[in-house]
Amino acid sequence: MTLERLAATIEARKAADPETSWTAKLLVKGPEKCAEKFGEEAIEAIIEAVKGDRSRLTSEAADVLFHLLVMLASRDVSLAEVLAELDRRHGTSGLDEKASRTGNPTAD
Repeated sequence: MTLERLAATIEARKAADPETSWTAKLLVKGPEKCAEKFGEEAIEAIIEAVKGDRSRLTSEAADVLFHLLVMLASRDVSLAEVLAELDRRHGTSGLDEKASRTGNPTAD
């Protein structure tokens, strides 16, 4: 699967030279920078979704997925863990799932 292959590549880049790898350069800056970059990419995707440009949205969505995986890797959270959480939630109403989260009194 493409995301699993990408996650494995990102994991391998943790040991790469930041001078030769964008991913390594981002990871060496720490989780906060990885989160910031993810946020920037998410905003860009939102803008393209509002504009309605399918091609640009597709490109920005790919950037979002990549930077999400980098952010997760920066905190040693694997794609497998995220997928397991999605599997756990499968078949549960989104409203019920949100309501069951501790510390989340709203179901926005």
